[in-house]
Order: sequence, then C-alpha cells, then structure tokens
Amino acid sequence: MTAPAPASVHVPLARAAILAVGSEMLTASKIDTNSLFITGELNALGIDVVFKSVVGDDRDELTAAVRAAVARVPLVICCGGLGPTDDDLTREVVAEVLGRALHEDPTITERLRARFQTRFKREMPEINRRQAMVPEGAVVLENPTGSAPGLWIDHQDGARGGDGGGTVLLLPGPPRELKPMMAALVAGPLRARAAGVVLLRQVIKVAGRIESEVEEQMRPLYARWREWPVPIEPTILAALGQIELHLSARHASADVAAATLRDATTDVLAVLGADVFSTDGSSLEAVVGQRLAERGLTIALAESCTGGLLASRLTDVPGSSRYVERGVVTYSNRAKTELLGVPEAMIAAHGAVSEPVAEAMAAGVRARASVDVGIGVTGIAGPDGGSAEKPVGTVAIAVALPESSPEARQVRLFRFAGEREQVKFQASQAALDMLRRLLPPA
Repeated sequence: MTAPAPASVHVPLARAAILAVGSEMLTASKIDTNSLFITGELNALGIDVVFKSVVGDDRDELTAAVRAAVARVPLVICCGGLGPTDDDLTREVVAEVLGRALHEDPTITERLRARFQTRFKREMPEINRRQAMVPEGAVVLENPTGSAPGLWIDHQDGARGGDGGGTVLLLPGPPRELKPMMAALVAGPLRARAAGVVLLRQVIKVAGRIESEVEEQMRPLYARWREWPVPIEPTILAALGQIELHLSARHASADVAAATLRDATTDVLAVLGADVFSTDGSSLEAVVGQRLAERGLTIALAESCTGGLLASRLTDVPGSSRYVERGVVTYSNRAKTELLGVPEAMIAAHGAVSEPVAEAMAAGVRARASVDVGIGVTGIAGPDGGSAEKPVGTVAIAVALPESSPEARQVRLFRFAGEREQVKFQASQAALDMLRRLLPPA
C-alpha cells in the first residue's frame, strides 16, 4: 500500500462515521460485524465513531448517506459495495458526491487478469473491470486477499462547508479482506492523520441495582469528572440483569488517560460498593469462576426453570473444569425427589417453586456431588403456570456453602419481569450474583 500524500489542508481525524453497504445486512440473516472491528481500531487512535449506518444497494439511499456523512465528519469509512456487479455502487456514488471523475487504472486491471489466471485458470470476465475504476486523486490500497482494492480519497472541495475537507476510505466488505487492510491503515497513514490523542474506555458492571438508581447516585460524580484536567465521558447502559457504566478518557498520553480512569473507577466503587462486580468488562460467570478457582472450591448446580442455563454460563468460561463438577436439570417433581432427595412432603406443603424446595435442591446437589458449593433454582418461567400467589417470573434461588462458612446457606425469592427467555437469564444472573456476594475477593 502506498501511503496517501498529506492533504494540502491537514484535517485532524478525531471524529468518524462508518457506512456499511449491502442490502443483505438489512435482513435478519446477516449481521454487520465490520463496523465493530473498525470502531475498535479507530478508538485505539483516539478517533471517535460518532455514528454508523447500514445502507442497502440503492443509489439514492447510498448517495444521501455518503453526502450526509462527509458533511458531518472529517473521516468517513465505507465498507462493502466494491465488487464487480451492477449493485456494487460505492465507488460510483462516492465519486459523484465528491465531484470526482472515474478512470480505469490499467495496473489494477492487469493485476485482476493475472489473479484470475493464477487462481481460477480462466480469463477475467470483463465485468471485473469495474473494480479497476478509481476516482480522480484517490490512492489505491492493495488487497492481497481479494479482488477489490481499497481507496483513500482526500477531499478539499467544499463537501464539509469549506472547513478543510476530509477523508473517505473505501474498504472491501469481506472481513478477511477488510481486516488486514484496516490494520495497515491504522499502523500507517491513519495514525499519522489522527488528532494526536489516545481514547481509552473502561466498562464497569453492576448487579442488583436498577438504571435510574445508579444514574441518580452517579450524577455527583459526573459533575466532578467534568472538572478534571482530563474529563471523563460517562455513558450508562441497562442490560438484562445488570447495569453497565462506560467511561472514556482522552489524552495525548495513554498513561495519563489510564490513570484518570483508575481514579474514576475508585470513585464508582466508593459509591456503589459491592454492587460492582467487574471493573474490566468481565462477565459475571467469569468473576464467579475466578473466585471459585482462587479458593479451590468446587460447585454443582441443580436447575429447574433455568434448564441448564446456569451450568452452561459457568462452563462457557475457559478453565471452568477446575471448579464445575456437575449440573443436574431436575425439571419434574419426581426428578427433584429421586436425584436430589427433596422430600415429597415438602413439595406438597410448599410447592415446587418455594424457598424450602430451592434450599433442599442446593443442599441435595452439594451432598450428592460431594462439592463445596451447591445452587438450587426453581421457578415459573412462563408464559403459563403462574397463579395469583406465584405469578410468572417467580423464582426461588438457594446457595449452599460449606458448613464452616459464615453464611452456610442463603435463599431468596425473586419476581422477574419479561418473557420466558428473559426470566431464565435473570434467574441465572441472580444465582451467580448471590454466590459472588458470598465469596468476596480473596
């Protein structure tokens, strides 16, 4: 790849937009993963992605999207739409928006012909000459893994209202072609054009709180952080069973930005305390697994309404064989009695969804598996099976620890909202969080 020559009016690339081009990504069968990769690469250079769009193979829609993007930000990255067919419109549309004529690059054409001869033992179809069309003034970015070259286009032609123009990058859509090309740009010309700051982000995860409660407690910190020499930019997100705080810091020095984020994390811990279960983005199952491993504890699960989801989440963590001994799905009352030793009389007296039964499930699986920790989960995931006394979403969860533990057993009754899958996930999340709180960091 030949590095682009410096623009006559240098525009620091601090803000960017991503346009993912392709009608297939507007269906349920295809997901745009390129934008996530590009965002991570740009953030490492201190370039903030302020918006991204998925645009179909429609000339008018793509023209409107490109025109709006180049008017708003100095860096626009288009991925996809560089193939040889009639619906591959990205080159033509970008050239039109920037007022650039398209010319065939004979070097690209010959490279394509050689590629067809070498790889496919056939002549190149003439339709592939479209991939050799280059907008005037563009720098061609070589694509060693595919046929479509990328393009780097600097523009100072008033597309952004006379503020010095900007840059448009055209990258191929297949990830195996896009990723190495993007990595080369990040290591070279994009790094040279970046605004000279580092953007670092930290994800803090919270359990046992609702979004509005966390937001209310965090507001004094938001105001304080805005006055810091390196301001913190916070974002709060509500996810199923947890709240996430995303903190960002920008500075020319990565060390200074990292130190600022550490100070902000200390503030959050002082306010939210033990409700914070991760300060590095780790999942709850990873945190619980680490604490079990650190103590050399083993665990077994007895699940009814969650149907093995809790065991699945724990075993999704690499190395979980060190602490997960077994999981038992005791969906029926007979299974609870035969496999876990839950007394029939207890189920008859309290119902299968009850705190006494959850406790008996946890104790039973712990004893029969000869492990340190047992968890029992029983509930009504819905949509049927609820009653006025025990509506859909009612879940009893119990944790049984070694008898020498300060809290050898704990049991709680929850009422979760949502559809069946949401109830099951929240139940697994609550079970993991109960165990986490009983196992503080070593």
